[in-house]
Amino acid sequence: MRIAVCINNVPDTSSKINVEADNKSISQKGLTFTLNPYDEFAIEEGLRTKEKSGGEVFVLNVGGESNKETIRKALAMGADEGLLIKSNQFELDSLTVAKLLAEEIKSRNSSIVFTGKQSVDYDNSAVGTMLGELLGFNSVSNVVAFSIDGETITAEREVEGGREVVKTTLPAVITCQKGINEPRYASLKGIMAAKKKVILEKEANVPESKIQYLSYKSPKAKSGGQILGADVTAVPELVKILKGAR
Repeated sequence: MRIAVCINNVPDTSSKINVEADNKSISQKGLTFTLNPYDEFAIEEGLRTKEKSGGEVFVLNVGGESNKETIRKALAMGADEGLLIKSNQFELDSLTVAKLLAEEIKSRNSSIVFTGKQSVDYDNSAVGTMLGELLGFNSVSNVVAFSIDGETITAEREVEGGREVVKTTLPAVITCQKGINEPRYASLKGIMAAKKKVILEKEANVPESKIQYLSYKSPKAKSGGQILGADVTAVPELVKILKGAR
């Protein structure tokens, strides 16, 4: 079984995000990048599927040369092969990324694809489901429990107010939510082995973007808080303020 895992390189959530002077792009100065946290669940689920059903896991990423370090982390966790679809464009829309990934996944005859449910940079939650459409695969999103028996998949997904159990078949795209598993740490052996694994590279043939970024702006600074009191005497005033905010 060819198991594809799509990963993203995102700014560390502790990084301070600044907008360039022209208000049309994000400044990369001082940004620290890391593996998208939700994609760690996707890598782990891909590895568990390999351990149960056999096959090999290959990870794909769209981005620049520095993204190799993120791919290397996935290889250290146990992935067999990595592919960097090279593009120096910092901001690619979701459909463009999905098209680039789908092209490579098709060429490798993968029957199952794992992704994180979203990236923590733009939070679009779009690439995974777009992949399902472009590939013509069954697609289940926000999955918190997953099992596979032959070609039959049982997935439990989060929905508002509860959970939904879905049965489908291969080929499929699964987007992984927190709770589906506990990602493994890369062992010393895995880290050393990853150094010997080859990361394939392919120049991206970037299609025309369907989205134009008009402007960015930083959120307004939060105003200072108001202390109403330190005991029960503050409750009536608090209730009054809350009623006025409705």
